[in-house]
Amino acid sequence: MVDTLILILFVVSGTAAGWLGVDLLPEPLLLQVDKPEGLRTVLGGFGAFFGLLAGFFFGQLRRRLMAQVRSMPTDLLVSRAVGLILGLLVANLLLAPILLLPLPWEVVFVKPLAAVLSNVFFGVSGYNLAEVHGRTLLRLFNPSSTEALLVAEGVLQPASAKILDTSVIIDGRIRGLLDSGLLEGQVIVAQSVIDELQALADSANGEKRGRGRRGLKLLSELREIYGRRLVVNSTRYEGKGVDDKLLLLTADTGGTLLTADYNLAKVAEVKALKVLNLSELVIALRPEVRPGDELLLKIARDGKEADQGVGYLDDGTMVVVEGARGRIGERLEVVVTGALQNPTGRIVFARTDGPLAEPNAEAGPKRKQRAERNRSSPANSGSSDPQAGSPR
Repeated sequence: MVDTLILILFVVSGTAAGWLGVDLLPEPLLLQVDKPEGLRTVLGGFGAFFGLLAGFFFGQLRRRLMAQVRSMPTDLLVSRAVGLILGLLVANLLLAPILLLPLPWEVVFVKPLAAVLSNVFFGVSGYNLAEVHGRTLLRLFNPSSTEALLVAEGVLQPASAKILDTSVIIDGRIRGLLDSGLLEGQVIVAQSVIDELQALADSANGEKRGRGRRGLKLLSELREIYGRRLVVNSTRYEGKGVDDKLLLLTADTGGTLLTADYNLAKVAEVKALKVLNLSELVIALRPEVRPGDELLLKIARDGKEADQGVGYLDDGTMVVVEGARGRIGERLEVVVTGALQNPTGRIVFARTDGPLAEPNAEAGPKRKQRAERNRSSPANSGSSDPQAGSPR
């Protein structure tokens, strides 16, 4: 849309320049023209053609400039802009005496030529100097800050903004991460994400409506707690869905996309964007469960295979227990036999630790304690004698 508007403006400007430029031609030349209106039409056509070429060139230049600006760090962008402004200011201060000089008509073109050359020279010089020494500008704003000094020297990198996906907001664990201080920098919520949460909150489906309202409530609480740290980006990006718009926002801001969507995280990695998958973070922080570990597990449901029961650890990890089918609601002592790790989570496999079970108990006895009780019971005292069952 912007490129089309640029082409139209250049074509109209070129046509107007050609059409009105006839009046600037020398009068003897105009007297030799039989049809002035035809000359205006020809010059207007040439102006439109050259305006179209200039529009294409300017559009290409604008796209390259926008690509550089989007990939450029904020501190470097600001320092370059300040250097360019200072260079132009010096150029015009030095140019003022030259423009006031009375020059003959024959060399009057020196003034505009000097103005163009001086602005170009000093503007480019200030731009290049700021690119090399621009980081030291941070010391001028806050010289007593150690953090500003480290950022100016390039030792410390500034915290990147965190861009929230809809899945992370609905999940609710983002609040715990922010409260713990593990996430630094600003928190950006795209307008497309808010629109999606509003659509879920207005849905006729009760489950979707509850998820949408929970997400909007979480954003309202984060706004009250963190204030200006939570930023709503109202830019309307063109894309097929919310995921495409989030990827464009991440590329424009250079921030880190925070999501629980496995597919979205992989697409962001393919596009070389910074991404933090909350599911992978939870998996990395889970306590390790190794084969041979003893657990007291409550069976929640039957498994898919025969003689299998399913329980869950405190962190939500599913445990498939052999020999626990039909024992829903009981707490069993199980021994871990293995684990299966995949990109979406982890499954632990276990087996029951003997025939004994302890329903509705908060903590079960250890296997060693149970064996000691079995050896000390009267029923087992006779069989424990090595000579009791030996032939005579």
